[in-house]
Amino acid sequence: MTRLHRYAALTGAAALALTASPALAHDRPARQGDGQHTQAVRFATFNASLNRGTEGQLEQDLATPDNEQARNVAETIQRVDPDVVLVNEFDYSPEAAELFRDNYLAVGQRGADPVEYPYHYIAPSNTGVPSGHDLNNDGRVGGGDDAYGFGLFPGQYGMVVYSKYPIDTRKVRTFQQLKWQAMPGNRIPTDFYSPAEQADLRLSSKSHWDLPIEIGNRTVHFLTSHPTPPTFDGPEDRNGRRNADEIRFWADYVSGGRQARWIRDDEGGRGGLSQGTSFVIAGDQNADPNDGDSTDDAIHQLLDHPRVNTSRTPTSEGAVEASEQQGGINTEHVGDPAQDTADFAEPPGNIRVDYVLPSRDLPIRDARVFWPTSEDPLSRLTGSYPFPTSDHRLVWIDTEVGGGHGQRD
Repeated sequence: MTRLHRYAALTGAAALALTASPALAHDRPARQGDGQHTQAVRFATFNASLNRGTEGQLEQDLATPDNEQARNVAETIQRVDPDVVLVNEFDYSPEAAELFRDNYLAVGQRGADPVEYPYHYIAPSNTGVPSGHDLNNDGRVGGGDDAYGFGLFPGQYGMVVYSKYPIDTRKVRTFQQLKWQAMPGNRIPTDFYSPAEQADLRLSSKSHWDLPIEIGNRTVHFLTSHPTPPTFDGPEDRNGRRNADEIRFWADYVSGGRQARWIRDDEGGRGGLSQGTSFVIAGDQNADPNDGDSTDDAIHQLLDHPRVNTSRTPTSEGAVEASEQQGGINTEHVGDPAQDTADFAEPPGNIRVDYVLPSRDLPIRDARVFWPTSEDPLSRLTGSYPFPTSDHRLVWIDTEVGGGHGQRD
């Protein structure tokens, strides 16, 4: 879930003359054809804010091709043209996932070429699923705060993946029901939750998915999630602690071996990835490496992981311009504003929370954030509060996946 929106429009003139545009579909490297050669593949994540306040509303909005926000989301994806994209904050609805694909992505928006995704994946989320416990300790049971993940109805703020490459659905692993208590050395605030609550809490606020993507003769595991924001709690820091452990899940999972022995998927399978497995971790992690409200080590559990390739960090000039224009807390940040991926209210201001992190065997050829500068016509897709699309920006990397010598799982 996103944090609080920015409540004031941008003020002041841009301090820098920024002219570069985000890379568009025609800027991308050509794909190689038959799986016998290295293939250029673009992976992306986008918290698109396609969530609604009532169950079924998203389906209604997507049933016709004229919802303005959905058109903006689709155009953003079309302009970047990723091969595989995770969309966070998409209410769980198999019908809505198909409607968005058919009525929006497959229809060119405002001059952009349509994008075809023959494969997609959507599954239930913990958001809005009643826990039966008083998880916020307000003396009552029920409501969004007492669900396994915050939500007003089951599946609110869910996620969906679209892919141009086949998804091996027989080998998909989900971890929606994994208990937080199962994680060794977990950060559950034991003074806040009762023993019964601790035994029942789920680790994932939405879900964690391992989606095997078949690219030529190779399999790349697309590892997707959306950890809870580390805010909206109290001195016990229950959300900050959960955020850090949701991120740690992937660190243990890609480590494999003993470190992943505690992991159990929703079908009963145990363990993590084997050594040498290619993967891409994607999603709104709700954690910045330097600024914001997350625990100090939260995202560093991935950024400093020996199996994760961080040789290039996605950037944009639009984020630099926004930081300069908005000022305020942004001027106090330690992190490079070019790496920001979200335009948040203060606090925390603009920070980096959305990530696409490949395994070390996958070289990063390009990495960017779709955040156009104000003089770019496409800045109409990002805008300022109230945002025309989302308070997050689409983040993507280009990598190369070898075909001829690799094997599928």
